[in-house]
Amino acid sequence: MPSPANPNAPFWLRTPLHALNTEQWEALCDGCGRCCLHKLEDEESGEVFYTQVACRLLDLERGRCRDYPNRSRLQPECVRVDPALAQLEWLPPTCAYRLLAAGRPLPAWHPLVSGSFETVHQAGISVHGWAVPEDQIASADEMQDFLIEFADEDS
Repeated sequence: MPSPANPNAPFWLRTPLHALNTEQWEALCDGCGRCCLHKLEDEESGEVFYTQVACRLLDLERGRCRDYPNRSRLQPECVRVDPALAQLEWLPPTCAYRLLAAGRPLPAWHPLVSGSFETVHQAGISVHGWAVPEDQIASADEMQDFLIEFADEDS
């Protein structure tokens, strides 16, 4: 999808994921918070299921980690998404990293396209208003009661 032929194109259209600098990489995150939801994996099939239970570090209002620089130390199971992981199916279908890795465009609601983080909430993409903080869950077994499914939303 990247096309270096047009130097006036936005960075995500002219630069492959592996060549983005840190600032560009971080700018691709739309702040939806979906990747910060707990997931359960079927041990037999390997299928991954999302829950509506959010990591304790996720700010449910902003869709951002409360302590991003220290997240791996504070939440050892937190996965740092990099270009090699951008195609993983456990990333939400609306994730910019996953979309760009598949050669698909950013949707109109993405902040880099719309110019506002509010459009992520307005489009109903963010976890704002429906995610459950993990400290409200009594046990890991209870997470099965909070399974959700995302439609494979296009833009």
